[in-house]
Amino acid sequence: MDRDGICLFLRYNFPLWPTIPEIQMMPRLTALAAAMLLAGSVHAADRIKVGLVSTLSGPGAGLGVDIRDGFQLGIKHLNGKLGSLPAEVLVADDQQSPDIAKQVADKFLKKDKVDFMTGIVFSNIMLAVGPAVFQNQTFYISANAGPSQYAGEQCNPFFFNVAWQNDNLHEAVGKVVQDKGYKNVVIVTPNYPGGKDAVSGFRRYYKGQVSEEIYTKLGQLDYAAELAQIRSLKPDALFFFLPGGMGINFVKQFVSAGLSRDTQLFAPGFSADEDVIKAVGGSMLGMFNSSHWAHDMDNPENKRFVADFQKEYGRLPSLYASQGYDAALMMDAAVRDVKGNVEDKKALQKALEAKRFKSVRGDFKFNTNHYPVQNYVLRAIGKDAGGRITNRTMGIIFANHADAYAGQCKMK
Repeated sequence: MDRDGICLFLRYNFPLWPTIPEIQMMPRLTALAAAMLLAGSVHAADRIKVGLVSTLSGPGAGLGVDIRDGFQLGIKHLNGKLGSLPAEVLVADDQQSPDIAKQVADKFLKKDKVDFMTGIVFSNIMLAVGPAVFQNQTFYISANAGPSQYAGEQCNPFFFNVAWQNDNLHEAVGKVVQDKGYKNVVIVTPNYPGGKDAVSGFRRYYKGQVSEEIYTKLGQLDYAAELAQIRSLKPDALFFFLPGGMGINFVKQFVSAGLSRDTQLFAPGFSADEDVIKAVGGSMLGMFNSSHWAHDMDNPENKRFVADFQKEYGRLPSLYASQGYDAALMMDAAVRDVKGNVEDKKALQKALEAKRFKSVRGDFKFNTNHYPVQNYVLRAIGKDAGGRITNRTMGIIFANHADAYAGQCKMK
């Protein structure tokens, strides 16, 4: 299409657009600029592209698979659309590598020109990918990773977390362990940003003695040395945060070593969820964990989600799946609010902040740093009426709980 053709198109579709002679008199408005405007308008009314980068292989694969499957179920419930526009979801495996994640994200941003990004499990990967996403002014809707950096001084208008801030579930466990009166605790966690946030959160509410903070390698699967150290310390309670295959192996080895007879296990929900229970089995019985979501939460949205997830994938969903599902609903509501005009970044930000969707966890709101203010509950692992080993919600630990870093956020 030549310049006159472009001008005619704009004049016909936008009555207030200048006439062809007026445009021809504008020295700075070239045919290229008009073409860019035309391309932008078509893109906004065409489809919504989502780049989903997650850990789909290796020890952490179960977490990323659940996020992906939950998100895809959300898209299915939305009839393949986001805000009435067709949804195109591009999926990539970061292989739990920050470098690979950065390469994939760069492709999604520059070549595929996605409208949203989501899916990252681990905070070290999120911190590696975040700068490029924010510089590109693309909204990232986190379905898991919630580093303290992005909750505080490095908060960014293009980052929203639909899950939690990393410390939160650990804070909830710390309060439970404190309230139950345990006096001697050992902490086991990976040596990476999410693990360090876990320790900070737990110790913010647990004021008793911590005999040792044991830091493992991320992805570690053999805990013989750590278990020998725990045996020598003789704690009455042990708090661990070991996501995915790490937690599965740790619990199996902990119980096999006979340590569960004298030491009560506590964990955040992501180290004691349905994926871990399915892999470990009876060794999980009697364990306590914290969560913001549970499959037995009694609301219509959650009942539909849990039933359809089991029907679609043949397993109970984990909290990772619930977060992937909510991320899809959040995008849908925001795109609907801006009537598909995702190029209007300010309007889209306000629509995301408004959170006009019903979450499977029940009601929550976004704080000024774009992290949730929500309830956290205590779950215990036991057998249900059918003999299935699963989580059961025991009660609320925190109501309308905000993270500890929001006061440091000066959103621009």
